[in-house]
Amino acid sequence: MTTFLIIGAVGLGLLLVSLVIGDLLDGFLGGLLDWLESDWFSTAALAGFVSAFGFGGAIAHGPLALTLLPAILAGSVVGALFAWFALWLTRLLKEENTDAAPSGDAAVGLDAAVITTIPAGGFGVVRVALGGHTVTYNAKAPDDQEEITPGTAVHVTGVLSPTAVTVAPTWREITS
Repeated sequence: MTTFLIIGAVGLGLLLVSLVIGDLLDGFLGGLLDWLESDWFSTAALAGFVSAFGFGGAIAHGPLALTLLPAILAGSVVGALFAWFALWLTRLLKEENTDAAPSGDAAVGLDAAVITTIPAGGFGVVRVALGGHTVTYNAKAPDDQEEITPGTAVHVTGVLSPTAVTVAPTWREITS
């Protein structure tokens, strides 16, 4: 049982090292054996197998009182399941598609809030809620517009550059 626990601890140590340092086996063989450079031989999958094999074998041999060969088989099955889970999780994280960063074009037509004063003919800063992100842009109002003070609601009317937009004050309904 002690041997199984040591194997499990070594697997956890390998997993900890791979989390801190990175994937140790990634490119380790330098292309010599390309077939080994698959996800099954990643540090996460290997560490998952080794630690689960050790602890699964220890549980099977100790509390479940199985003999050595069935304990090794049980540890192998548990190790394979954990290696598969580590493989699945690694692939999920590597293949995650993130949305592109929001661009000024996507902000056209949205409402924004003025953060710093936009002087007549000059630039200020606005905040726009865009695709779940809060984005700030340099903003310019039309030349005939008076200065726009912070806190004023504006509407993004165009794009000047990737970091600058044109804005106009929004109309407020007057209720009596």
